Amino acid sequence: MNPEPQVPATTTRLENMPISFFAVVMGLCGLTLAWEKAEQVMIMPFMVSPYHAAITAVVFVLLLGGYLAKYVLHRDAVFKELRHPVRLSFFPAISISLLLISVVAYPFDPQISKILWLVGAGLHLLLTLFVLASWINHTHFEIQHMNPSWFIPIVGNIVAPLGGVQHGFIDASWFFFSVGLVFWLVLKVIVFYRIIFHNPLPDKLLPTFFILIAPPAVGFLSYVKLSGGIDAFATVLFHTALFLTLMISTQMMKFARLQFFLSWWAYSFPLAAMTVAAFVMAEATGKDWFQVVAVGLFIILNMVLALLAARTIEAMLRNRICVVED
Repeated sequence: MNPEPQVPATTTRLENMPISFFAVVMGLCGLTLAWEKAEQVMIMPFMVSPYHAAITAVVFVLLLGGYLAKYVLHRDAVFKELRHPVRLSFFPAISISLLLISVVAYPFDPQISKILWLVGAGLHLLLTLFVLASWINHTHFEIQHMNPSWFIPIVGNIVAPLGGVQHGFIDASWFFFSVGLVFWLVLKVIVFYRIIFHNPLPDKLLPTFFILIAPPAVGFLSYVKLSGGIDAFATVLFHTALFLTLMISTQMMKFARLQFFLSWWAYSFPLAAMTVAAFVMAEATGKDWFQVVAVGLFIILNMVLALLAARTIEAMLRNRICVVED
């Protein structure tokens, strides 16, 4: 009797490729933008950001190609993620990645940057409306499904002005900023209600706490782009982000004990956004203590990204990523 044919491991891993992988691109974009700002503010004698930009572009193309292959070969698995109460929120990470790559690409080719922004902004608007419709018309979401990753689809709109302003899309940038800012306030209340009055987040989702930092930090950067300077509202956004960074730092021992999950990449982009925000604040105000905060965060960011890259590569080599998950 002939044995049953074995399903190739590559096929199985492709089928289980998680949409949350695109958080890696967001983190790498954040690192690139942090290096660009550090090179400007600290007048470094060497340029590292172009290499980070190239790596980020390659990773994005590989992940996008992989996920498109998953859609072609395992469409049911993609639709399953679209119905998942947590993974649904990561689909807009694709459009946010495009918006961030647009900012990264601007110094090298403004025209390509503009095209990337237009595609990313249009796609993100569609995904925002899709996710909102899914939330409104759902039949299976419960309060325990709520976690900070739910910020990604709606609050991710705040990212758009980072590239939109430099391309002259002022009205569109205000539109995206307004949507992201208002829904940040709404969703933040729900997230804190879920965290305080219901069971703690499972270990796998604990790193998403860092996402709390991103809305005010990116909001600060976008608002400064839109308004052209630091005013009272910008200062409120920056200090809110700084407080949330301090609040989350009190939980570091809990994070240090966690098993590695792909969700660890939730550490990266919010930390990068806070680092860039601190550099912008230091540059605008000329105050030394903002510079100290910025340099300290920059050092931590590079250490965290090095750790994330190493642990991710190790997990891939040991076949611990792209496996069946709940």
